[in-house]
Amino acid sequence: MKKIKIPLISLGLSLITGIIVILLIGKNPLTAYQNLLQGSGLLPKPSYAGYKNMFTDFMVFLNTLTPMVFAALSVVVAFKAGLFNIGVSSQMLFAGFIATITIGYSPLNGFIAKPLVIIIGIMAGALLGALIGFLKYKFNINEVVSSIMLNYIVQYTTSFFINTKYIDVVSRQSKNISPDASLTLKNIEIAGLKIDIPLGFVVAIIVVIIIKIIINNTKFGYEIEAVGKNKEASTYAGINVGITLVKAMLLSGALAGLAGVTYYLGLNLSIQPRTLPTIGFDAIAVALFGNLSAIGSFIASFIITIITKGSAYMSSISKVPAEIASIIIALILVFSACGAYIKLKKGAK
Repeated sequence: MKKIKIPLISLGLSLITGIIVILLIGKNPLTAYQNLLQGSGLLPKPSYAGYKNMFTDFMVFLNTLTPMVFAALSVVVAFKAGLFNIGVSSQMLFAGFIATITIGYSPLNGFIAKPLVIIIGIMAGALLGALIGFLKYKFNINEVVSSIMLNYIVQYTTSFFINTKYIDVVSRQSKNISPDASLTLKNIEIAGLKIDIPLGFVVAIIVVIIIKIIINNTKFGYEIEAVGKNKEASTYAGINVGITLVKAMLLSGALAGLAGVTYYLGLNLSIQPRTLPTIGFDAIAVALFGNLSAIGSFIASFIITIITKGSAYMSSISKVPAEIASIIIALILVFSACGAYIKLKKGAK
């Protein structure tokens, strides 16, 4: 019960504040929150377009949820080692870009292309994550500084290549990938419906369980948490702190890579130049809200995605600005961070 106390309080305070803000602009908060659930496929809408219903909306919601789950897990693993991986967005972009140009534009069939997309995403993200860990280990460069620098490097480097080699002159984004390389099966007709089936969501469920086992039941997980709590005591206990930091960031980067390929080759089919995915930054709020645990982060991702995904429908139906959703998410981060700080101070006493 203690583990979920802070997240529940954070969510409650955020929603109450949201109600106050919505009332101040003269709108009905209950209707607005109902629209959030309708926009996410958790409640039925008054009407639907052809071949669509609440279930098809929910499948789109799961597709949106998938990269957030991976990104939140990436932040969690880094936090467990006492590191702040603010470079999740660039690791996502790098993984998505590499997978796009190597597999997304290839003539490979789906049975080969889809697993390769996942493998390349893991490797590309792990490479950037390991680099951040290595810089911390070898030269004691703060991971926040190196992550921010890599954010800029990846953002502008990928933008250069997209604009010079892979640009779609109409959309001004990268050319769409082959459907065989996509991790989402688009518009599959089932029982008179056209459904998007997110294959990455199945992988996300498996990875959540694996990360939970690693953190709670393995030597590696114990070493990560030990290093995160006290590096000096870990060294005294015989743990190689530097190598553990590199391994933790490698794993964190690999998870960010999975977030990247499910975002750019699943949820979307192209890459917008000079733009980092905001999911990488939102994942920080999600990880804190989820009490820095694998299962908690999955639940937190579900809740945050309801707010982000449903905000467009709330705005169009209730005329409540979509920015209200961003305010609620920001407040969740603030309240979660305050709660974590209070818990830390109590532990110190």
